[in-house]
Amino acid sequence: MRLSRSLSITSLSGLPLWEEESLDVQDLLLFEVSWEVTNKVGGIYTVIQTKAKITVDEWGENYIMMGPYYEHNFKTQVEKCEPPNQAIKAAMDSLINNGCQVHFGRWLIEGSPYVILFDIGAAAWNLDRWKGDLWNACSIGLPYHDREANDSLVFGSLVAWFFKELTDQLQDKPNVIAHFHEWQAGTGLVLSRSRKIPLATVFTTHATLLGRYLCAGNADFYNNLDKFNIDQEAGERQIYHRYCLERAAVHCAHVFTTVSQITAVEANHMLHRQPDVVTPNGLNVRKFSAMHEFQNLHSMNKAKIQEFVRGHFYGHLDFNLEKTLFFFIAGRYEFSNKGADLFLESLSRLNYLLRVQKSDVTVVVFFIMPAKTNNFNVESLKGQAVRKQLWDTAQSVKEKFGKRLYESLLRGEIPDMSKILDRDDFTIMKRAIYATQIVFHPEFLSSTSPLLPMDYEEFVRGCHLGVFPSYYEPWGYTPGECTVMGIPSVTTNLSGFGCFMEEHVSDPSEYGIYIVDRRFRSADESCNQLTQFMFSFCQQSRRQRIIQRNRTERLSDLLDWRYLGRFYMHARHLALSRSFPGKFKMDHLNLAPVSLSHSLRCTLMHSHFLQSLTMRT
Repeated sequence: MRLSRSLSITSLSGLPLWEEESLDVQDLLLFEVSWEVTNKVGGIYTVIQTKAKITVDEWGENYIMMGPYYEHNFKTQVEKCEPPNQAIKAAMDSLINNGCQVHFGRWLIEGSPYVILFDIGAAAWNLDRWKGDLWNACSIGLPYHDREANDSLVFGSLVAWFFKELTDQLQDKPNVIAHFHEWQAGTGLVLSRSRKIPLATVFTTHATLLGRYLCAGNADFYNNLDKFNIDQEAGERQIYHRYCLERAAVHCAHVFTTVSQITAVEANHMLHRQPDVVTPNGLNVRKFSAMHEFQNLHSMNKAKIQEFVRGHFYGHLDFNLEKTLFFFIAGRYEFSNKGADLFLESLSRLNYLLRVQKSDVTVVVFFIMPAKTNNFNVESLKGQAVRKQLWDTAQSVKEKFGKRLYESLLRGEIPDMSKILDRDDFTIMKRAIYATQIVFHPEFLSSTSPLLPMDYEEFVRGCHLGVFPSYYEPWGYTPGECTVMGIPSVTTNLSGFGCFMEEHVSDPSEYGIYIVDRRFRSADESCNQLTQFMFSFCQQSRRQRIIQRNRTERLSDLLDWRYLGRFYMHARHLALSRSFPGKFKMDHLNLAPVSLSHSLRCTLMHSHFLQSLTMRT
């Protein structure tokens, strides 16, 4: 499939040239299996949801997603219907007749893909028997207390059972491709291969299990990739059985993929298999597309944030909001993994530089990281309430003022400004200045929040710079979302997004993508580099920021699934050529294989990463 590029930017090297695919999807069925189909848990939900449209466009009714059944999710996200394929219906009926519950419908997202959802709880009575099957297949035992691992076994056993019934019905035509995401779905792949079910299988890891655990524990991860005792590390963290499931799925798959070059290196060391294809995460750019309106949207949403700041700093608003920049960081509350430690230290140094330079720029920083809370901060609520009361009072007095001014002019009189407002008006304004006591229930960033009534997308559009200096980030959707909305961002060369931009854009900073080097520099050097990026940004004029936002938004096509979806096409075709070599060939495709030595020379690093920074007080 030849995909034309719409970018005409000289500093972009772009994506690799692609020979046209000749895959007849009419003679194939594609199943995509994930724990997060209709079930939002983490970032994989975003991947499969945003990719659905281009996959449905390519495969039509021959594309079906598979996931776990949850009653609430099914009622609110799925339109129940009958399977259009009789072989699929027969396979489902076979499971249902044996005491399992299987549901079919259309997922109500863009593209409306078909979904098959398996009720885990209804099939849990088979758990002990299926544990025995898993042990006999690959000698992996699951502890009774690990609910997530046990659920993944029930889910995988149902998926493998379904594929056995389906392929028996189909009799090799059409052929079946099954794409599994992450270790929770990987059990189904392992069982399917051990039972020699005729499938072409793809397995994608979005982050290795052990990598996430090690980085969360402040390990010097990238300098010691080749030194970790993998089995020991997994055992000490009581995830050895999960690690074994993940590794078994990786080695059983016909094609193994991961989401970025940085994670490809990690997977090679942690899971002992080099990925066959890197499948970068894309976005449905059309959803964010505002054409020439994105600059106006920035101004509109910036005004909303300014209103919040007026209330938050009520009584202490001694800076000019027109010369104030809004920075933000967002993501899971993983202090070191997400680079919050580096960001805080850099802000301290930025504050020093701004003071020394006597800059009139003020920076307000937002940390959008959900964490446990009991209630809103009372002072914050009070400030917002006072701000709103002052605004409402001003609007009320303005209406009275305007009416009296209008009536005076109709009479042909020049109004006496000292009399146009009466005593009651002054009383109302004085009362509005006094504080009031209010209690609200806590809510996260949404348009109904009493503190900051904005959805996440509106908030991002209103900010000036997103800062995501992550230490461990297999991909990183947050800077990608900033890019397609025309908002500059900071990322690192230890994130999949940062590596991708370094590879495809010759000078990312010119396009509002600032990449901090956390791979080959010490923590202090990385901190200084981030500080300098932010300081340079603060020195830009308003016109320069507008020009930069235009350039940032022009990178959107690089992140569109219309382009990045090609890597998934390649992975599927490669899986078919390996599982059914007599029917499918790959000779005409010229995509270069993953090159670990080119993408990341992690064993040659000389700098030492420090995961803990001492914060200035």
